[in-house]
Amino acid sequence: MSEIRLRDYHSARWDEPLIMEQGVPGTRGILPPLASDEATEKVGPAKELIPAGIRRKTAPKLPELSQYHVLQHFLRLSQETMGMDLASDIGEGTCTMKYSPKIHDQMANYTKLADVHPNEPEEHLQGILEIIYNLEQYLKEVSGMSKITFQPGGGSHAAYTNACMMRRYHEANGDLNKRDVVITTIFSHPCDGATPATAGFTVATLMPDEKGYPDLDALKAIIDQYPGRIAGIMFTNPEDTGIFNPRVGEYVKAVHEAGGLCFYDQANANGILGIARAFDAGFDACHFNLHKTFSAPHGCEGPATGAYCVRKEFEQFLPVPTVEYDGSRYYLEYDRPESLGKVRSYIGNTECMVKAYAWIRTMGAEGLKLTAETSVLNNNYLDKLLTEIKGVQRPYAAGKRRLEQARYSLNELTEATGVGTDDIRSRLVDFGIQAYWMSHHPWIVPEPFTPEPCETYSKEDLDYWAAAMKRAIDEAWENPEFTMKAPYAQAIGRLKDTSIVDEEDKWACTWQAYKRKNNK
Repeated sequence: MSEIRLRDYHSARWDEPLIMEQGVPGTRGILPPLASDEATEKVGPAKELIPAGIRRKTAPKLPELSQYHVLQHFLRLSQETMGMDLASDIGEGTCTMKYSPKIHDQMANYTKLADVHPNEPEEHLQGILEIIYNLEQYLKEVSGMSKITFQPGGGSHAAYTNACMMRRYHEANGDLNKRDVVITTIFSHPCDGATPATAGFTVATLMPDEKGYPDLDALKAIIDQYPGRIAGIMFTNPEDTGIFNPRVGEYVKAVHEAGGLCFYDQANANGILGIARAFDAGFDACHFNLHKTFSAPHGCEGPATGAYCVRKEFEQFLPVPTVEYDGSRYYLEYDRPESLGKVRSYIGNTECMVKAYAWIRTMGAEGLKLTAETSVLNNNYLDKLLTEIKGVQRPYAAGKRRLEQARYSLNELTEATGVGTDDIRSRLVDFGIQAYWMSHHPWIVPEPFTPEPCETYSKEDLDYWAAAMKRAIDEAWENPEFTMKAPYAQAIGRLKDTSIVDEEDKWACTWQAYKRKNNK
């Protein structure tokens, strides 16, 4: 690897207090107009419109600041935040943070969209419904599926919608009480095990064989172990190891023969757009994350969208409403007696759909396929750079190319120096690299990291990322204690190490609850 000059990066450091700790009583940022005497006489005091049982006894203890100080506070926080527009997000694990063109953001923020209320008459929503309807047509082509809902608020929400669809399907066929087992794989996205468990199913998990594939014989053994009880399978391909399973049709066939349904988690479809389709592999349903593959920003179940797609046989179970077109107007269809019901308010996150629609229109059919080809090329170029670094290992399927991500291990480095993935991740941010999700769970691969270079990144970006990784690892070999104390150039130092599921006494839903728990 040729010498790459790493940037002399340093984050802004404001030591900014929480906004709840700021303010002076009586300060106001805006004075709302008082209701006129005429209006008050007509409808009465506003508080009388709220039922007595849910009125506050005392006013909320909100911070009291001027507009000027509110603006300062949030601008300071933004300067301390590393994001897509400032630094590389290649280290985002399996979260695919690609660039979202600013003109698409402008479209989503356009007042004729942003100011529309979803309860307005359908005649007022024709343009928005047309965009959603056409987005569905595009994703039907990409997936091969027959019908799509955009209600789910993210990938795991779409997976949960699928688990509910499985439950609804088996209920409609009188099999719900006996079909209680859903199969997944350890390297599928974790929601493919968590969501069927949440929906009431027993989950059986497949481990990989020596090639890194979910073990097909183990799948058949699970089916034999639970005769007549298989509700379905939910898994990812390529999995979070980046290994694409070419025998996926055999897994689908085995589950179908056992009476189960097959769900393809395509949250990250960057490596297969225009190349492989869920329908062609025999799947009954799949989903895409619009906030990953289709360029709308990632958003932690809020501003995100999980597009859930099904074959024709399962259309009747989709959430209501669906967006339809009768040749003259677009409308919302609620008359679906077999529907599993709503999974989210209204029709989903419209702004996210607009961004995905705009991205698809910008790229075109050939552009979508080029996305996949570029993503695979980027991944394998970075793979070559990383595997040349002392201490980086890539378990499973030796010599086999990965598709659009790969899971590496720093276990050799950890055993020799005590420096682990989290330490390297903390050091990387000193070079202006966002690597938060680099150590993606579960840690079946010891001390893992999972870079995911999608089509956004240039050769120079990949060279820089690999050079920063090499510097951090070389430093760890030479001076482990230095690496363990990183980062050095951030707004704050090392965060307190906590488990994924923190102790109950550390959680607080409100600022007041936090103060009570911490005796402040």
